[in-house]
Amino acid sequence: MAQSKLHIAMFPWFAYGHMTPYLHLSNELAQRGHKISFLLPKKAQTQFQNANLHPELITFYAISVPQVEGLPPGAETATDIPLSLVNRLAAAMDLTRDEVNQKLHELKPDFVFYDITHWMPELALEIGFKTVCYNVVGAASIAIALVPARKSTKDGSVSDEELMELPAGYPASSTVALRKHEARSLSFICMEFGDGITFYERITTAMRNCDAISIRTCSELEGPFCDYIGNQYGKPMLLTGPVLPEPTKAPLEHQWAEFLHKFAPGTVVFCAFGSQLILEKQQFQELILGFELTGLPFLIALKPPVGCTTIEEAFPEGFEERIQGRGIVHGGMVQQPLILNHPSVGCFVSHCGFGSMWESLMSGCQIVLVPHLVDQILNTRLLAEELKVAVEVERDENGWFTKEDLCKNIKSVMDKDSKIGCQVKENHAKWKETLADPSFMKNYIETFISSLHEIMEESK
Repeated sequence: MAQSKLHIAMFPWFAYGHMTPYLHLSNELAQRGHKISFLLPKKAQTQFQNANLHPELITFYAISVPQVEGLPPGAETATDIPLSLVNRLAAAMDLTRDEVNQKLHELKPDFVFYDITHWMPELALEIGFKTVCYNVVGAASIAIALVPARKSTKDGSVSDEELMELPAGYPASSTVALRKHEARSLSFICMEFGDGITFYERITTAMRNCDAISIRTCSELEGPFCDYIGNQYGKPMLLTGPVLPEPTKAPLEHQWAEFLHKFAPGTVVFCAFGSQLILEKQQFQELILGFELTGLPFLIALKPPVGCTTIEEAFPEGFEERIQGRGIVHGGMVQQPLILNHPSVGCFVSHCGFGSMWESLMSGCQIVLVPHLVDQILNTRLLAEELKVAVEVERDENGWFTKEDLCKNIKSVMDKDSKIGCQVKENHAKWKETLADPSFMKNYIETFISSLHEIMEESK
């Protein structure tokens, strides 16, 4: 008997790194005939219009983001603010509750997918839908930081030793862990995220009270972590696979196509650190000087560093003249997937955000990782230490790297005679073959949909 079509509402965190994978999943579900109601800020609706591949089934509903103290006027998404203000954006998102409640009363979906709105299950009890806490960060990050077994304090007074402790039952065989000098990066879970609630309380409540937990990952990469999270919360664990979109048919912008075309296949090093990360000026300079040291052609896309309004004002003296013709440092966003798949690009230097992690695995590039935030560090350990498909740039105890170490790591994977370079390339090729198999993604999505139907049947 054919399964009935579902109506699913999506309400992700107001950050493009969250809304984008929610839309990718929406496209996969709509392709199979399911109806999607996507709630998002007004400005984001305009941005995502062209990425909606099934407008007959996916409907955007604009949510008004209220002005709260500390948030710049007009700020609606995490891209509009520095990382230091995400707490205020979370407070603003919580104030959309009444509008979201009213919209869901009208829509009456079968399911609502959400990630940080810990109050969504309360609306579900009132309106009568099922909830899926759909996480678009890695299972390793959740397993180490956001499970009931993790010790957390409400006032943020937690020592480095406590942060270093792995939660009880954490997969013993895993090498995915924080080093001693990185433990402090986990302290953000104890900090306020919204008014009167810590990040840890918010996310653990969101997962504790849902009908099912879902993660944008696959058991082949993160199986032990997924099993551990499911056991910690006593919830069904639904994996969607990486949910990677079809390669875009849009052309690469002329300036990048023209630049890359000048170089031989596999010789250009590309670097991007996502839409939010802003480096300190000294570290930014160390990074671009490291690229210069390699002697290789390069394309870098980063936001201007702290205290600078343009990328150019942060350049070391004489840098621009020295790299003319073989290097570009751009202060805005670029078409990352298209650049990664350009024949001339042979290496990707990444911060290892979860989206970039999947894009790097699906590319044919060598991977060099320079993580900054805690989830990026843990994603990096997964790729560099467990899967051995990448190399990680060494850091000192302050989290700083040198231009010499960056150069050394890039050359270690770009040198055709390098033992490390050959090993990571061979391992990467195997994972890419698995992930790129059309049946791999298809099986995950279809199993996922069947699990949703089972949840619906159990509630009847």
